[in-house]
Amino acid sequence: MNEYRLQMNEFRLRPATLDDLEHLLHHRTAMFTEMGFSPEDVRPAVSAARTYLTHALPSGSCRAWLALHEHQIIGGGFLVINDWPGVPGCIGPQYPWILNVYVEPEFRRRGVARLLMNQMIDFCRNSGFPFVSLHPSADGKPLYEKLGFVPTDEMRLYFKTWQTPS
Repeated sequence: MNEYRLQMNEFRLRPATLDDLEHLLHHRTAMFTEMGFSPEDVRPAVSAARTYLTHALPSGSCRAWLALHEHQIIGGGFLVINDWPGVPGCIGPQYPWILNVYVEPEFRRRGVARLLMNQMIDFCRNSGFPFVSLHPSADGKPLYEKLGFVPTDEMRLYFKTWQTPS
């Protein structure tokens, strides 16, 4: 327990701004690459993220945080706040979605992802959202389960051939 607390004191979080766009895109590129997607598949997705974040960060429809060790950015994640019509139990006009939690390899297993997740969960809870969702990677799933995330019954229909990572 004390070791975990000491490790957590090594890191701090700060909100990301549009000035941090390149760091957020680096994390997105690295995340998809580590999941096995080819650079050809990743480039258009990262380009779309650039366009999206350029508008969403200033508007507040996306919130992002960066993890720092000393002055080095070592990780980050963002929270998309989607407009939506509500469902029983969540009648508000918005729905939060956690995306792109990424930590540089040399800083993994030291509590950085947990720190980022707790920040985003606290933001959602304090904003009055009844829940928050995410799509886990295989590597992230154990942490998300420890934090209390549970599987849901989402399904998807693809309209064109989907290239899964090799």
